Amino acid sequence: MRWSPLASLAALALLTACLGPRPAPPSRPGPAAALPAGVKLGRPYTVLGQTYVPVDDRSYDETGLASWYGPGFAGVPTANGEPYDPEALTAAHRTLPLPSWVEVTNLDNGRQLVVRINDRGPFVKDRIIDLSRRSAELLGMERAGLARVRVRRVFPEGGWARSIPPLRLADATPAPAPARDRVTAGGLFVQVVALTDLGRAQFLAADLAEIAPSSTSRAPSGLWRVRLGPFADPRAAEAALGALSQRGFRAAWIVSEGG
Repeated sequence: MRWSPLASLAALALLTACLGPRPAPPSRPGPAAALPAGVKLGRPYTVLGQTYVPVDDRSYDETGLASWYGPGFAGVPTANGEPYDPEALTAAHRTLPLPSWVEVTNLDNGRQLVVRINDRGPFVKDRIIDLSRRSAELLGMERAGLARVRVRRVFPEGGWARSIPPLRLADATPAPAPARDRVTAGGLFVQVVALTDLGRAQFLAADLAEIAPSSTSRAPSGLWRVRLGPFADPRAAEAALGALSQRGFRAAWIVSEGG
C-alpha cells in the first residue's frame, strides 16, 4: 500500500488535534516595584570583611539578638541622612529599605514595639537589629543590653504614603560650623566624624565613597575616624566639605596630613 502525501498531512493534523494547543511560552517577570520617593536601599557594602546587599524584602521575618546604641551617637547623621535621636522609636538594620518599619517582639518578656529603620547596623555577629535607647527601654532590654527578639516587616497604616515623614535635615536649624585650621595645599583630608564602633565607621566610609576616596583610622583617643581624601587641591577639599554638609555632616572640617 502506497502512503500518499495527503495521508501524511491528515495524520499530522489528527496528531496535532490530539495533543491540543501548544502552551504559551512563560512570560518574563516584570520589573520590581519602584520604591516610593524618599525611600532608598543603597549600594552593596562591605564591613569587617562581610558584604551586605540591601533588598526590599517585604516578607522579612527573622529571629535573633537585638542590641541598642545610645548617646555616643546622638546627633550623628544616620544612613537615612537624619540625625540619630536616642529618644526616637528607630533602629538600624543591615539590609532593609531606609526608611521601613518592623515589629520587634522581645521573646524574653513578650513586649512588642513597631520601630522605624533609618540606619545601618549592627555589625556584630548574631545580632539582627540595633535599637535606639528609647526603643530598648520600652522593650525592657535597656539594662541587659541584649535580648532575643523576633523582627517582622510591617507596613503601618496600610503602606508607605500615609506614614509620618521623617525629619529632614533641611528643616532643622544648621549647627554652627567649627573653627577650621589654616591648611596648605597637599595632603589635605576632610575629617567627617569619630565613632566608637568600627563597623559603623567602615559602613560610613563605604557610604561616603561616592563623594571622594574615604578611609577609617584609629585616633590616639581610641575612636575610629572617618576621613575623605587626601586632596592635593584645597578647592577639592572644600567641595567635599560642601557635599558632606548637604548629607548632614555639618561638623566636618579640613585637616592637614597627620592632623
